[in-house]
Amino acid sequence: MRRFIALAFLLLGALIGVVFAAAQESGGTAVDPSQITDDQVMEVARSLYCPVCPNEPLNTCQTEACYRWREDIRSQLARGLNKEQITANFVAQYGERASGVPLDPTLQALSLVTPLLIAGVAAMIAVWLILRWRGAKTVTTAPANAPKTPPVEVPPDDPYRAVLEDDVRQ
Repeated sequence: MRRFIALAFLLLGALIGVVFAAAQESGGTAVDPSQITDDQVMEVARSLYCPVCPNEPLNTCQTEACYRWREDIRSQLARGLNKEQITANFVAQYGERASGVPLDPTLQALSLVTPLLIAGVAAMIAVWLILRWRGAKTVTTAPANAPKTPPVEVPPDDPYRAVLEDDVRQ
């Protein structure tokens, strides 16, 4: 029984030493996880996306996995990690999809510029089509000194055409 108690104290001391070492490695001060508010957790979770559910922010996802990931964020905040470090941890574990924003500066710039380029090309096409449409709608009138076209002879056996020609002349 004494050996069991001594072993339990030894393991407890080792566990406490590991916790303090981890807190010192993270560069922050360890805090009790119960002192971390839900608002602090949700602020970090708002910038992360659920790796399981497509296009679902981690702060609104209701799956059991997301609940565990929010608790993981709480424990990382308790260890003293900041928002950027936690985001980097999630990206390392689940890929860039977890952050929702490409971390590569080239991809970030491309994701910002591409919609603007598409909108610009669409606007240029729209302007070109409007100008083309307006140009096609102009009616060309014959000059005043142009000779008039001679009347067309209507065969006597086509009464419909004769009525149509009379209507056009008037």
